[in-house]
Amino acid sequence: MFTNQGLHLHTTQCDGCGAVTPSHDITHYGSIESGYRNLCSLCFNADVAERCGLDEFENIRLEPITMTDDTGQSREFHFVPRLLGNILSLEAFELQDSVPAGYQFQIISDPEDDLFALLGRMVEKIRRALSVKYLCEDPRHGLQIADQLVQGHIESDPSVDERTPLLVIDGKEVTWEELGQMLMTFEGWQFKLELIDRSDEP
Repeated sequence: MFTNQGLHLHTTQCDGCGAVTPSHDITHYGSIESGYRNLCSLCFNADVAERCGLDEFENIRLEPITMTDDTGQSREFHFVPRLLGNILSLEAFELQDSVPAGYQFQIISDPEDDLFALLGRMVEKIRRALSVKYLCEDPRHGLQIADQLVQGHIESDPSVDERTPLLVIDGKEVTWEELGQMLMTFEGWQFKLELIDRSDEP
């Protein structure tokens, strides 16, 4: 069993190699029977590779990359590959206060695929996302939907007691109330809501 926990912490010591590791690179890994350990991605992947007999798995750490969106803003993306048995998950995300925030992406692949080729696919995926803006700033009405289409990902809003979505669109947080106000521009229109796994192409 493995879960991502402790993301409110800036750093955590890896129980495998002992390195002080950013919390976004830590996986809480184990079981009730054997106990749990906090492992950095390298130690976690090495353990899973050994258990699954993946002797040739390319276990490396990927450095952050800075990319520019269509407004000229620089955005730094961090990458964490996680070996999940017979699949490899490559995650890319921005950081805010040392935790994942803003744009977040995932690609699912085969563990035997070349990791740098997978990174190339991820960079292209990020580049396509950064080239499109779904929201625009209206001088009178503030943030508005730019062209009848909105795309982003769903988080939870910690500022609300009830279980309420917090949306991330164009890499920025948008509350459920703010989206509702934007939708009122289209009062009387029809709408279509489509939910897509974050590893799928929209």
